[in-house]
Amino acid sequence: MSQTLNIISAKQLGDYRLHLIFADGLEQLADFKPFLTRSRHPDIRSYLEPEKFAGFHIEYGELIWGEYELCFPIIDLYKNQINGSQHANVAA
Repeated sequence: MSQTLNIISAKQLGDYRLHLIFADGLEQLADFKPFLTRSRHPDIRSYLEPEKFAGFHIEYGELIWGEYELCFPIIDLYKNQINGSQHANVAA
């Protein structure tokens, strides 16, 4: 029986690290700082502002910032492969 991949909990653990819990019970500690600091895109780099980064929420099982201004493919979060991800989305 397959289960939809969803995030059920996200808690910030200092700086740019989030403790993510998925519907199947998997837990990941995702560090977004390397991704944010390597980015050259000013809209992505704006999330280095602590208050802006802390504004994440879960919507429909996905981790997002704002109205999908910043989001990551859920499979990358599940596999904790965000640091090398070329797939992060920024709304233009």
